[in-house]
Amino acid sequence: MRTLAAFDSARSAVVVRALGGRRKYAKHSVDAGLRIVKIEGKHARAVVVRGATEWAARARNLHMLVAVFEEAEIDYFAVRGTGQNVPCVAVSSRYRADVEEVLQIAFGRNPGYVRPADGGQLRVGAERQTWRRLRGSEVLRLTWNVADPTGHLIFGSESGCDLEFWSEGEGKLLAPRPNAVVTQISVEAERRVAEQKLFSPVPSQYHTGYTRTVGEFTARLPEDHSYPIDIVYTWVDDADPVWRQGKEAARRGLDTGTTEKLHEQADNDARYTSRDELRYSLRSIHQNAPWVRNIFLVTAGQAPGWLNTEYPGIRVVDHKEIFSDPEALPTFNSHAIESQLHHISDLSEHFLYLNDDVFFGRPVRPEHFFHPNGLTKFFMSKALIPAGSISPEDLPVDAAGKNSRGLIAQQFGTVISQKMKHTPHALRRSVLAEIEQTYARAHWVTQHSKFRSPYDVPIASSLHHYYAYHSARATQGSLRYVYVDIGDALAQRRLDRLVARRDFDTFCINDTVVPDDPDAQERMVKRFLESYFPVPSPYELPGAEGLPTRRTAELGMGRV
Repeated sequence: MRTLAAFDSARSAVVVRALGGRRKYAKHSVDAGLRIVKIEGKHARAVVVRGATEWAARARNLHMLVAVFEEAEIDYFAVRGTGQNVPCVAVSSRYRADVEEVLQIAFGRNPGYVRPADGGQLRVGAERQTWRRLRGSEVLRLTWNVADPTGHLIFGSESGCDLEFWSEGEGKLLAPRPNAVVTQISVEAERRVAEQKLFSPVPSQYHTGYTRTVGEFTARLPEDHSYPIDIVYTWVDDADPVWRQGKEAARRGLDTGTTEKLHEQADNDARYTSRDELRYSLRSIHQNAPWVRNIFLVTAGQAPGWLNTEYPGIRVVDHKEIFSDPEALPTFNSHAIESQLHHISDLSEHFLYLNDDVFFGRPVRPEHFFHPNGLTKFFMSKALIPAGSISPEDLPVDAAGKNSRGLIAQQFGTVISQKMKHTPHALRRSVLAEIEQTYARAHWVTQHSKFRSPYDVPIASSLHHYYAYHSARATQGSLRYVYVDIGDALAQRRLDRLVARRDFDTFCINDTVVPDDPDAQERMVKRFLESYFPVPSPYELPGAEGLPTRRTAELGMGRV
């Protein structure tokens, strides 16, 4: 297990007992001292941490507070269910003076800030007057700010840790604010030991130590997502000569074997262009979705040269592993590939399907995409499926939408009209398998279309959502989302805004036509992605920039 460092260095006067004596600092340990940053419009100090992430900053703040209380032998317990997105620790108000004293010392050695949890001015935690001014607040937000070495990522009070003072009387401790578990316990309630990740989730590969709590806060709650959630990507490198030869051969066979003309957007080079987006989309997962279990990369016998295929939790899957009919391969149709995703071995029942141009823009939680009881969520666009029947002039995406509309109307008697946003698609394997049986003919035709055709059905990106909705297994969800067309004249301005504000849950950057100056466009996208996601993920091989695409035969296939 990786150990998440809590303090600035081994020189800290506070013994890090919560690490269980383990002193092996991981990539989230301190890299180079303090830096002056701007948080909430004011200058503040932040510790520079190599490989900084929001979840690591949050877990670090919890760890720091727990370690201080452990060393000072102050009775405390961790709390769940406050409705906040930060961890929480509680102490009896009887010990408030002691708490203020030890925290003032701790903040003096590891500079940080404190304010009321419901908002207000950030105050320097090392100053005595700070604690005098905050005595009217029963819940405080404590923060040891973190910045990555590039300065692009800064994690302040939104990634802090709350401290509650529970009032004591008649042998009871009473919570100062509601929570979803218990707001009154006996002063003598037995303390239990639990992993800190129960109160501040981190990826399964990391260990952040232990904390004290009471039994009620260790129980599984109705709002907990107790099932695993995986992610599936479909990916292609259009510069791979082996892949290009196969595509050109398939296109020649199509041209000589049918009189039907392929729509120009069914085989547009822009559809296959790779600008290394996958690298940054994976960074967005590591940065903003630590709850993901496994990542599956579905490819046509390819893998990025920089991909660390030995890292736990990532696997390359060849089309040959999942297509129920090998005669349908090779295929260059994303609809065909998406129709086979539920055949991935060891894939969880609940998973997110992404293209590599989709990114998690800020920390997201499972409930953004799935209900705790397993129902999926989908995100409808304002864009409409054109009215009428299919015509040769239809864009492939419009023809697919019409086909989906026909199947839903036939099965359920309703007429769908809206497309879906370019977000992560929340899917269930069982629903996809049911669709394969229910619409067997349409499913077979989609699987066997080597390029996008007027007869495709968008199974993963549309039909699943409407089918699950009509069978009471999905609901409409809500995400803060934006789509940026990088071929638009205002693309640079929109990308600059994204970097500056970082206020969207997910976003997609894409284009549908080949640009006049592809090199300039690629530089624009690269600058943006490197600024937005500067921290490499563990899915990248160190120093592997620019390595060519590898064939899956080189990787041995299967588990990699």
